[in-house]
Amino acid sequence: MVKRTFFFLFIAIFACIAPRGLAQTSSAGTSGSTSQDVRDFVETPAIPGHESALAAKIRERLRSSLNVKSDNLGDLIVTIGSGGPLRLIVAPMDEPGYVISNITSDGYLQVQRLPQFGVLPLFNELYSAEPVQIQTASGKWIPGVVAGLSVHLQPGRLNPPDPDYIENMFVDIGANSAAEAKRLGADLLSPMVIDRTLYDLGPNFETGTAIGDRFGDVALVELLRRIDPSKITGTLVVAFVAQQWAGARGLERVLDEFSNNAHVDELVYVGRLTPSPPSFTEPTLHRGPRQPLGSGVLVGDSNLSSDFTDFAAELKSLADAHQIPIVKDYSAPLMPQSYLANPQTPEKTVHLGIATAWPDTPAEMISTRDLANLTDLLEAYAQGTVTQSAQSATGNESSKAGATFSTPPTNEQLISRLVETYGVSDHEGPVREMVKSLLPKWAHPETDDAGNLILHIGTASQSAHVPSILFVAHMDEIGYEVEKIMPDGKLAVETKGGGDLDYYLGHAALVHTASGKDVPGIMELPEGWDEPGFKWPRGRALMYRVDIGARSPDEVAQMGVAVNDYVTIPKQFRHLANDRANARSFDDRVGDASLISAAWALGPNLKDRDVTFIWSTGEELGLVGAGKVAARLAAEGKEPQYVFAIDTFVSSDSPLESPRFGDAKIGDGFVVRAVDNSNIVPRKLVEKVVAIARANKIPVQYGITGGGNDGSAFLRYGSIDVALGWPLRYSHSPGEVIDLRDLDGLSHIVAALSRSW
Repeated sequence: MVKRTFFFLFIAIFACIAPRGLAQTSSAGTSGSTSQDVRDFVETPAIPGHESALAAKIRERLRSSLNVKSDNLGDLIVTIGSGGPLRLIVAPMDEPGYVISNITSDGYLQVQRLPQFGVLPLFNELYSAEPVQIQTASGKWIPGVVAGLSVHLQPGRLNPPDPDYIENMFVDIGANSAAEAKRLGADLLSPMVIDRTLYDLGPNFETGTAIGDRFGDVALVELLRRIDPSKITGTLVVAFVAQQWAGARGLERVLDEFSNNAHVDELVYVGRLTPSPPSFTEPTLHRGPRQPLGSGVLVGDSNLSSDFTDFAAELKSLADAHQIPIVKDYSAPLMPQSYLANPQTPEKTVHLGIATAWPDTPAEMISTRDLANLTDLLEAYAQGTVTQSAQSATGNESSKAGATFSTPPTNEQLISRLVETYGVSDHEGPVREMVKSLLPKWAHPETDDAGNLILHIGTASQSAHVPSILFVAHMDEIGYEVEKIMPDGKLAVETKGGGDLDYYLGHAALVHTASGKDVPGIMELPEGWDEPGFKWPRGRALMYRVDIGARSPDEVAQMGVAVNDYVTIPKQFRHLANDRANARSFDDRVGDASLISAAWALGPNLKDRDVTFIWSTGEELGLVGAGKVAARLAAEGKEPQYVFAIDTFVSSDSPLESPRFGDAKIGDGFVVRAVDNSNIVPRKLVEKVVAIARANKIPVQYGITGGGNDGSAFLRYGSIDVALGWPLRYSHSPGEVIDLRDLDGLSHIVAALSRSW
């Protein structure tokens, strides 16, 4: 004890007080950098019992001279030095997720959560209609989508399935049967996690799924990077443990291992602070960590006392000596009740962590400064010194360049470029430019005052007795617009179009600036989201907040963000099985693609026809662009006789929907939207479209769905609206699913109708 007291006194006198940040270079330790560790570890899934891939990434960063072992649970253990005292520093590797628990006869996967029990507010709901990954037995990850309710099919529906109930979670990988799902690699016990990307927010924050379960691993790897074994007194054991979420089994295993062979003097557990478990006596009581980001190092304590005592007080003195901010916060005990008695923890045990905003959600967020402070404290504790390091931020600019084709592009080439281009209502410019770049060189479309892109095809004279027909598909997608910059640097945003909040709030976002730079952020959850009895607010005119890592309006301006910039959820075109694909904004980029494809097929000299293609604006706000062009054409005496509005047929082809309404199967062909909320197609014209499709051997369906279409804006001026679409699963969500064969059929029918209607 005398030696320990002298050690702390020595540190207090000679501590280095220069500011420190996130380490970028290695010294005599492991390979790599802290910033890359955060990205790699967050983007490597590791649910309980399936931590081997993450353990392999950690192991490859540890230099060969270190004594690294694994045990029967997959814990990774590094031992440095010998003799006493014996000190353990432990961090967990796993994250909450799911395993496949059943495969339905029609090929959907059902799941069970790991951990099976515990406090995880909104966890199931925030997976709804989201892209996910499923791991096969070979270790390969295959894409899928959690089914979600389509907003257009819910009005008037009684008691729709609650997405919070795990019985209502179905995973769509594009399979049509249980046997096919297994051939694709999905099987019972296959892990499932949400698709993830790490985003840097400003210079000091990062967000990514499970980042609160990875910061401890990052800190320990960086500690081993810095450690000089000659400075270690006694034995230091650094352990990366498995199955912390599943009863702290890895931690128990390590404690038993070393307690049986020696006396463990000190335990430092490094990981997320956790709320209290549910209480039968006080079910509405919520006790959990509440310190904000930027608080420094947190010491977890279940008694809510603000005093530092015993071992925690020693670490507080060490932190103070190095000017490392450290505070106490609530955290539940490290080891929950189990079937067996928990192993004895050392008398000198402390739980260290850092604040995580929106814990256990896809938008979980940490401060890189807090992580740097945590790493510095661990180094000071382990060897008495702190290595100087420098923090740097990572840029996040992204851009999508259009591609000019000299030969007809495939529909997949068209749709992949279109969906990965962003354009919220009132901000369709990038989509309009992408459409222009994808059209054939002979096409010279015009842009009107409403931002609509208009292309006329055909050589019919004014005296020719041919019908004037117009095809319209909208360019905009749902999203948000920045309404004001708040004093704390958050962005207040307003919705543009309608969608279920749980598909967007609590997830990563992109702010699209006037300069073309995309600034990452997160969509903040509503107040009280983690309290018992929380209900989602409803209404299209509600205001929400986006955090981009700025903490003042000046910082927002420095990041290039301003009022009227628009906000979306990130999206990516992903292949599923059986010619199926997932992306957000298939509504209505599939319609846009079909018109582009038809333009290539028709060519510049369509004889004796009067055909106009319009890529419209503001459909999600109420047919804004279509309404303006319809009024203008009518004023000029040029209203079309027939309008073919190309938009989504919101399909009930989902385990969550009723087939009574919207029953069109994906993969079975394009759809005549015979009835929707804005239009009823005359029955004889439905039959005419079907006849032309069958004559051209194009698969066709027809039916009734929800929502409205651009063609209805032309009805009041005398036009007839014949709405067409394609079946779409999980509309207005990040989990939208189409069958590419339906896009092919839609493109072909647009060309056929242009030639022969």
